[in-house]
Amino acid sequence: MNDLDVHDPNDAITRDRQDNRAGDHNMEKTQKHRLRRRWGGRLFALGGFLLLASGLSLGAWANYSRQQQVMTTAKQERDFVPSLRVAMVEASPDIMSVSLPGTTAAFATANIFARATGYIAKRNVDIGDRVKAGDLLAQLAVPELGDQISQNEATLDQLKSALEQAEASRKLAEVTWGRDEPLVKKGWVTSQQGDVDLQTLKAREAAVAAAQHNVLAQESLLKQLRQNRDYASVVAPFDGVITQRNVDVGSLVQGNATFGTFMFEIMQVDVIRVWVYVPQNAAFGVVPGIAAVVRVPELPDREFPGTVTRIADAQQSGTRTLLTEIDLSNPDGALRSGVYCMAELKIPRTTPSFVVPAEAIIFNRNGLQVAVVKDGKAEIRKVRVTRDLGTRVEVDTGVKWGDQVTRRCCIKRIVDDATLPSASAQIKDGLLRALAVTSTKRIAILPTGRLLPDDRPRSIGKGKIVSCYLSLMCLRGEGREIGRRRGFSARS
Repeated sequence: MNDLDVHDPNDAITRDRQDNRAGDHNMEKTQKHRLRRRWGGRLFALGGFLLLASGLSLGAWANYSRQQQVMTTAKQERDFVPSLRVAMVEASPDIMSVSLPGTTAAFATANIFARATGYIAKRNVDIGDRVKAGDLLAQLAVPELGDQISQNEATLDQLKSALEQAEASRKLAEVTWGRDEPLVKKGWVTSQQGDVDLQTLKAREAAVAAAQHNVLAQESLLKQLRQNRDYASVVAPFDGVITQRNVDVGSLVQGNATFGTFMFEIMQVDVIRVWVYVPQNAAFGVVPGIAAVVRVPELPDREFPGTVTRIADAQQSGTRTLLTEIDLSNPDGALRSGVYCMAELKIPRTTPSFVVPAEAIIFNRNGLQVAVVKDGKAEIRKVRVTRDLGTRVEVDTGVKWGDQVTRRCCIKRIVDDATLPSASAQIKDGLLRALAVTSTKRIAILPTGRLLPDDRPRSIGKGKIVSCYLSLMCLRGEGREIGRRRGFSARS
């Protein structure tokens, strides 16, 4: 069977109502969505406006803060007074103390060579032994020299006998001529016989003279041989210490004057010499008799006083130094020859000089200068440094005793005071470099003792303290208003 679809009018009305309710619900939802979107756009616009206002406010505040900072900088620059310390120029003492390296040497040194040829029969000393003058150092064995001496002594005896024979013949000739001479005058003896007797006498006298000379020659030869025999005994020439030995018992030594054997070296060490080379800047005051003190690094608890005994009186052209000798008493032998030492010389000053602190020296393209305070202002003066003493230097031009010079050690403190807290570390570092290579031309002194720039500079090259800071700020783009008012630009 087929089912019939029967439509009830009430059902249509019910469905129509349901559809109307659904439509109203959808319309309500659409209206709520539109209202939500409208309020969201307004809130977004309000947030953007607030963000823009905040940015403008921050920018204005930053600009205002920068302006206040610039004004504060200008005020501090106007009120800033840099403080500088000064030092008094002192006169150098009349006695200049100069410490120089030196070398010790024995007062006397002798190299002992063999004068006789033979073998070492006895050796009494070795290195380090102290000897007295005349002490036997070594004995040579020279037996052939004794035989030569005996032979020459016999020859001397023969020559003496020949001399006596010649003298007897001369006496006989004298007697003969003395008897014949008056006879020849009276004519009792011929003249020929008289001539023979006279010439015989002269011949006998010449023979005597020859015999005498032969005796003298033989005596000289014998004396030489005996001296050579004495050379076999090697003795010390003076009091000293043996520092070198080159022979031993049994060694053959040659007595040749050219190739003699070097046997010993002896040094006199009771007095020590010190050789010092004095540079030219102090050499003109060195004269014999000035005091000196010698110190050895290995003997820190001892000082050896002495005096300058001799100088070379001529400087070495290569080093421009003057050789100076100092004599030291060394009774206990504490000092040795060849030791490195430091000699302090008390040299009288020949030219006046003045002492200034090393930190007061200004070095730039103009050379070495100092800032001298005079009549309430500091003036730059050129100086010539003669000696560098470390923390102080000696100068001989540009200043005089009693002058006041400024110190460079206060530059960093000036920079710390001059630069503002807002200045970067780079600006401070740049200011330090600028002050290090420049110099202050004119600085006025206030009653408080502090110094103030007397004129307003216009460039860093002039070396002005406060101006350097402003110029560096202009170069970095900071404080342009102050820079323009002060006459600075990026080229300053």
